Amino acid sequence: MTTLLLAAHDGSSIKDATLKALTPALALGDDIHVLVAGDGVAAAAAEAAKLKGVSRVLTAEAPALGHGLAEPLAALIVALAPAYSAVLAPATSTFKNAVPRAAALLDVMQISDITAVLAPDTFERPTYAGNALITVRSTDPIKLITVRTASFRATLVEDRPPAPIEAVAVPTDPGLSTFVGDVFSTADRPELTSARVVVSGGRALGSEEQFKALLLPLADRLGAAVGASRAAVDAGYAPNDWQVGQTGKAVSPDLYVAVGISGAIQHLAGMKDAKVIVAINKDGEAPIFQVADYGLVGDLFELVPELTKALG
Repeated sequence: MTTLLLAAHDGSSIKDATLKALTPALALGDDIHVLVAGDGVAAAAAEAAKLKGVSRVLTAEAPALGHGLAEPLAALIVALAPAYSAVLAPATSTFKNAVPRAAALLDVMQISDITAVLAPDTFERPTYAGNALITVRSTDPIKLITVRTASFRATLVEDRPPAPIEAVAVPTDPGLSTFVGDVFSTADRPELTSARVVVSGGRALGSEEQFKALLLPLADRLGAAVGASRAAVDAGYAPNDWQVGQTGKAVSPDLYVAVGISGAIQHLAGMKDAKVIVAINKDGEAPIFQVADYGLVGDLFELVPELTKALG
C-alpha cells in the first residue's frame, strides 16, 4: 500500500521539515501521497507535486485547517488513513498535537520521533532523553508515525513533471477548539531547526542583556540561528521558541556553538546530532565537553567577544 506524508508548510511553500520527513517515507516504499492541509495551499501543493517519489498530492482546505487546530486535522487524518499502510508527519508542534489524537481515534499506537526505518513495520526511536535507542515493531494495520527530522537529510525537490493534485473532502469540524489569534516572533536569522549554524547560550550568561550582547553579535558573524538551554529560557534570558533540548527543539546543524551550557541530558537530547560541536565553558569538567569536538575552557565574557572579533 501507499504511504501518506503530512506536509508542514506556510501556505506558499513546503518547509524543510517535510523534505526531511520524506526521506524515511521513501524508505517505506516509492509510492508516496502528500497531504497539504490548510486554507489557501495551492502554491505549497504545487511544490509538493515535484518532490521525489510523490505520485499524488492531496489538498484539504478549510478555515479551521488554516490555523492548525488539532481536532479538525486529526479528523482529516482519520478519514484518509484507512487507504494507507503508514501515515508519516514531521514532529512539529502541529503534528505532535494532531497525530496522537488520530491514533487514539483509529485505535492504533503512535510511533513517535523515529530516527531510522529498519523495515516496513520496524523503526528505531530514542528514549531516556536520547541516551538509548529502542527498536519498535508494530503489527497495527496502519502505522501512525512522527519523524525526528534532525536525524534525516532532506530529500530535495526534483525537476520533473509534477504529480497530479487532487482535492479531498474535509470532515466536519468537531468544534472542540476555537482559533483566537496568533502572536508571531520575527527574526532576520535562519530558522532554528533548519539552520546550518546554531549559537546557543545557557544560564551562565547571567541576564537577558548579557545573553543578547554576547551571543547576537557572534551569531551575526556566523550567519547563525540563536538557541538557548532550558535553564536560560526559564530564567527569562531567551524566548521559548529558542529552546533547544528534549522539551524544546531538536537541531542538527553543521556547527553548534554552546556558550555557558553545562550539557545536561535534557539539552544534549536536542543537539548532539550536530556535526561539529564547539563548547565554551569555565568548568573543564562540564558534561558538554564529553560530546564537544572542540572546547574552550575559560571565562565566556572574555572568550566570546575575542572570538567574535577574530571572525571579523
